[in-house]
Amino acid sequence: MEMEAAPSPPSCRQRRLGLQDPQPGPSVNPLGSRHSLPNLPLRILVPTQFIGAIIGKEGLTIKNLTRQTQSRVDIHRKENAGAAETPITIRSTPEGCSAACRMILNIMQKEAYDTKVSAEIPLKILTHNGLVGRLIGKEGRNLKRIEEESGTKITISSLQDLTLYNPDRTITVRGSVDVCCRAEVEIMKKLREAFENDASVNQSSGLIPGLSLSTQGIFSSGLSMLPSTSGPHRTLQTAYGPFTGQSACLGGLYGVSSAAPHAHLHTPPEQEVVYLFIPTQAVGALIGKKGQHIKQLTQFAGASIKIAPAESPDVTERMVIITGPPEAQFKAQGRIFGKLKEENFFSSKEEVKLETHIKVPSSAAGRVIGKGGKTVNELQNLTSAEVVVPRNQTPDENDEIFVKISGHFFASQTAQRKIREIIQQAKLHKQKHQLGASGSHQSK
Repeated sequence: MEMEAAPSPPSCRQRRLGLQDPQPGPSVNPLGSRHSLPNLPLRILVPTQFIGAIIGKEGLTIKNLTRQTQSRVDIHRKENAGAAETPITIRSTPEGCSAACRMILNIMQKEAYDTKVSAEIPLKILTHNGLVGRLIGKEGRNLKRIEEESGTKITISSLQDLTLYNPDRTITVRGSVDVCCRAEVEIMKKLREAFENDASVNQSSGLIPGLSLSTQGIFSSGLSMLPSTSGPHRTLQTAYGPFTGQSACLGGLYGVSSAAPHAHLHTPPEQEVVYLFIPTQAVGALIGKKGQHIKQLTQFAGASIKIAPAESPDVTERMVIITGPPEAQFKAQGRIFGKLKEENFFSSKEEVKLETHIKVPSSAAGRVIGKGGKTVNELQNLTSAEVVVPRNQTPDENDEIFVKISGHFFASQTAQRKIREIIQQAKLHKQKHQLGASGSHQSK
């Protein structure tokens, strides 16, 4: 049972922070008028094992919850199939959101008791990265005050943890249900104030489909990890949820202007091949039971995903071959990075760093390296990825060689895009040279 209606496509501004006004239809929404809802919904992350209890038999529990709290509650199960945690969006007045949150926490606590789950169930609030600074406050004062007054322990996920599997910052509140709810009220009060007052969050443009991540404040060096497009650098933000539908507004990562989203509708995107290396022991988790996870991933990303056979029984890494256009590559690779993190193949304090290989024409290798290694060094400084063009490679039958890229997800993605940009420039230069030579020959 999916508790979310299928509303008409929201505007670009609405998609940025998941602000989709409810539409008339089958969704559980006793509030009626769309205009009575607040601008910023409460979004929480709950263990998937408790979703059945939250919904209840024939949906009675969730219906009762929405009726009592006068809220709309959307449980995003289909978009997050196979994930250990499921996002829930609550839309109501601040008081209604808090009441719904309390009821959900109580339901989970009861279910944990009934099923003898001994692990602590914290409150996890999802929020846009651009709002976190206001919540923390100068020298962490706001967060410390909320902790002291509510009697909770509050942590905020690292910027390095941002992936397609968990694209927002996660605020984790630990304590009893009562103190967690007390903290939720204060946290959301700060986030709503930040949302209303922060023009950088409200007015930004340029979107990447399926990615809810503001690049603001991520890089202390001031360098953008995302490739620049013509004109000023854009801030990149989109709808909440890694599995939202494709947006018509594409942004800087793909070099498509948001002002002309349909400019190239009839030009099929170029297919790219990426070779991603994952730990051998992670292959089963990527494939999933009876191949379900890799099938879902293939469908979600719109890419072909194949796992190459092991070259020997004792290999420590396996190669995943991903074929698809740039957006599909972004989605597929992001989901794989996130899956490895979620399944604990990397520790909670350890960044997921993987090696990827892409092929480039041997004639373009010099451009990737640059004079005296200048280009590849600048590329590494810009992206934080390690980029290596192995020496003495023998080109394959297509006269191509490998470039190795190692780093966390966004570093790897940016390096891939920049290298492909260099390859494209090399192709255009070659074509221009050939046309010039052809014209000169004809004039003779």
